[in-house]
Amino acid sequence: MKDFFLQLKEKFSRPSNDNPEGYVEVGNTSAGDVKSRFMIRPFVMEDFEDIKEVLDVLREGTTVALINIRPLKDKDLVELKRAITKLRKTCEAIDGDIAGFGEDYVVAAPYFARIHRSGSLPQTTNLE
Repeated sequence: MKDFFLQLKEKFSRPSNDNPEGYVEVGNTSAGDVKSRFMIRPFVMEDFEDIKEVLDVLREGTTVALINIRPLKDKDLVELKRAITKLRKTCEAIDGDIAGFGEDYVVAAPYFARIHRSGSLPQTTNLE
């Protein structure tokens, strides 16, 4: 990103004879820009301790987590409820979103994404 601004400064600070229209060429995305993309990453929750990795990537803010809760659901419902509560509180703290996806999956998203729920579309009103 720093190189990009240096290139812009050079283009604007000295006149260029090879570009009579005054256009500035902007290069393709650099390696630093790749980090600004987000990921959709699957997780499998077999124990309560598996929640730590999910929470860490959510706090980073670049990953949407698809969490398979089936193994923990079959093993221990109390631990599952504890894990879901921890996920929900973390999503609230980071202004994220969380929702169930079927019976075996939970989707958790950071601040930049919202999860569509059926019936959650805004109602239109008749202005006549």
